[in-house]
Amino acid sequence: MYSRHKNSQAFGAQQEQLAASYLQARGLVLLQSNFRCRVGEIDLIMRDDRVLVFIEVRYRRNKGFGTSVETVDRRKQQKLRRCARFFLATHGLTEQLVCRFDIIGLTAAPGQEIEFNWIPNAFH
Repeated sequence: MYSRHKNSQAFGAQQEQLAASYLQARGLVLLQSNFRCRVGEIDLIMRDDRVLVFIEVRYRRNKGFGTSVETVDRRKQQKLRRCARFFLATHGLTEQLVCRFDIIGLTAAPGQEIEFNWIPNAFH
């Protein structure tokens, strides 16, 4: 069980790195990955020009049970908002800073090319 958990963490980190590379190729600048606090975690924190972007990365092997982006429900959005507020507060940033929440979904069955589905400003 322990090694399975460790393998899934490594796989998740790999998917987050792929997402970060994809977004960097589109002009975003990586500030931090895997920001953790008592209320949750933000996968990627990036800058898009003057906008601070909090990004949730999701992976699915196939779209049979919905897309990876559809898995970010209202409860998850709420956790991301709380975590973002905590990030802003602990870094001495004001909530008046222009921020947005993006979701990037990665979909691919083993051996297939990864499909990226990036949704800027996915929720408020």
